[in-house]
Amino acid sequence: MSWIKVWLHFVWSTKNREPFLTGEIRPKVFRHIRENALEKDIHIDFINGYVDHVHCLISFGADHTLSKVMQLIKGESAFWINKNNLCKTKFGWQDEYFVVGVCESMLENARKYIANQEIHHRTKSFEDEFEEFLKRAGFEKFKDKEN
Repeated sequence: MSWIKVWLHFVWSTKNREPFLTGEIRPKVFRHIRENALEKDIHIDFINGYVDHVHCLISFGADHTLSKVMQLIKGESAFWINKNNLCKTKFGWQDEYFVVGVCESMLENARKYIANQEIHHRTKSFEDEFEEFLKRAGFEKFKDKEN
């Protein structure tokens, strides 16, 4: 038996960054994502976000891939949101996502960061936050090559 524990911080947004995750919708969606992930043997340690995006701290083992986890979480939750008419128009997630590894010693910092999304976004837009993530993770050099 292999023993694997990999911690990943995922971030993804609503399609066109529409502010769909407002009021009572956000906790319902996060609760559903957590329940669905549990059924699929994906351990969500922490989940939170703001009106247009989600942060999720996930640990998974050898049977998962990044793309499969995102497919299972994003695809199923969008279907569930639309099936339950939680939004006035058709809901969707943006195709792209951000993911970075988190070492054991930084787990509590990641949890606190995710927990404080509402406070954090009083002064910073998701676009600014996302740009900071890309820079901290060293992705800006790849982003420049795409343009």
